[in-house]
Amino acid sequence: MPDAPGGLTRVERLLPLLERLTGTRLRLRREGEPGASEGSARLEAIPDTEGLWLEIANGGRGKARTPGVSPERARELAEIVGSVLSAERDATQVAAELSERYEEIDLIYTISEILGHTIRLDEAAERILREVSTVVGARRATLLVHDAEQKVLKIVAARGMTPQDVEPIEVDDACSVAARVFREMRIVSYDPTDPTAVNPGCPEGRTYRGKAFLSVPVLYAAPGARGKPIGVINLTDRVGGDAFTAGDRKLVAAIANQIGAAIENARLVARDLGQQRVLRELELARDLQLKLLPPPSVLGSRVDVAARCRQAESVGGDFYNLLNLRAERIGLMIGDVTSHGFGAALIMALVMAASGIHAESAETPTEVLRRLEESLADELASTEMFLTVFYAAVDPKAGRITFANAGHPHAFLVSTRTGAAVRLEATRPPLGLATTPGKDAALTWAPREAIICLFTDGVAEALGVSGQRFGEERVLGHVARLQDRSAREILESVHADLAGFTGGAPPADDRTVVIVKV
Repeated sequence: MPDAPGGLTRVERLLPLLERLTGTRLRLRREGEPGASEGSARLEAIPDTEGLWLEIANGGRGKARTPGVSPERARELAEIVGSVLSAERDATQVAAELSERYEEIDLIYTISEILGHTIRLDEAAERILREVSTVVGARRATLLVHDAEQKVLKIVAARGMTPQDVEPIEVDDACSVAARVFREMRIVSYDPTDPTAVNPGCPEGRTYRGKAFLSVPVLYAAPGARGKPIGVINLTDRVGGDAFTAGDRKLVAAIANQIGAAIENARLVARDLGQQRVLRELELARDLQLKLLPPPSVLGSRVDVAARCRQAESVGGDFYNLLNLRAERIGLMIGDVTSHGFGAALIMALVMAASGIHAESAETPTEVLRRLEESLADELASTEMFLTVFYAAVDPKAGRITFANAGHPHAFLVSTRTGAAVRLEATRPPLGLATTPGKDAALTWAPREAIICLFTDGVAEALGVSGQRFGEERVLGHVARLQDRSAREILESVHADLAGFTGGAPPADDRTVVIVKV
């Protein structure tokens, strides 16, 4: 049986079966090969096979003679044999191509494995570059990732050079090939062996051994969304011939898509981890800040006191302090930093640390606020914040309050006999606005006939569902109406009314209330 392209193994097995089905002797024959005379056999050209024929005997096998097969049946037999030969050729070609592309297929599989087992791109980038540059024969390679905040491409991995020696590339750099590839989202390459090729880069400062280079965009497309550029792979200094092939371009583009998905996943993971870390830190900061605020029990049985501070954010700028002073007096302080968040929380923490020291050593409330302002001078100047503070030294047995008020508007003395509320007016500007020390003010009352009510503007200015303010009158109304109740019950009544008034909406500003029955 003559040789044919792709081998005849399957045809050799097929022909005896066809002979039994047709009762006709069959064999393959090349054009010009000696064989049966034309009168005793039919020659049918096999489709898609050059110079190969199917010889079909005119008579049957053995002694009996048959008329042979019809022309239509002869063509069908030739087509069957041709289909088998074509399948053999295709299989041989595929095997050869797979053999030639084994390195590339293995590379794609390897990179899939690398990216599938890591969530940190920096752990995989160096190995990816090494694998890619080895397969395409590049001595130098870089993987750059877009930094959206700084609008630059930063090297996250490099081969054949030191990443620290390469400055970030501005994405609008007109001379940079990598920047152009990123902006245009298309492959740019240069083949110096092509006399018609134009080098798209700027030659100044190039230190490559070869002139050929390949720059491929790293893209990412979310499901149903348009792809976006997130980086670039650069390859140069090719080993052997100084030109990257079309196969190289296809291979690197396929890998770039894998890396694009990995970069985006790494970013999402990093962002999620970062958010979780921030939330943990915020929770810790909140716990620490709340622990700076003293519980009412620090005053023992001297007075009936209740206090609560609720921040608008995890940390805030409202604060209060309860102090035991000499001569059986107590110290009351409430303040509001003109902001909330971490900046205000820093000022609040400094106030809490310093107020106890100054209240113990200073002779008057005015002196306490003056020293407190000196302690905070640098921080208030650098943050451009200021704070309102009310501080009073209270003698419950004598029925006397001596206070200094640095611009805090919501400080009142409510008579339990008449229900009237007296505002404890400001005696000086807020801390951080002016250095005028002011002077003390004082009020007296009959023992057990007054309630000191202190709160911040986050309470008075809280907005209801229809847009109206909660106001001072509602707070003072609870104090007057519940004067015979405990300080804790008055405080709970104020907060319950506030929650109903605002519809349970989160506070827009910190809210602090201090109630003291004296």
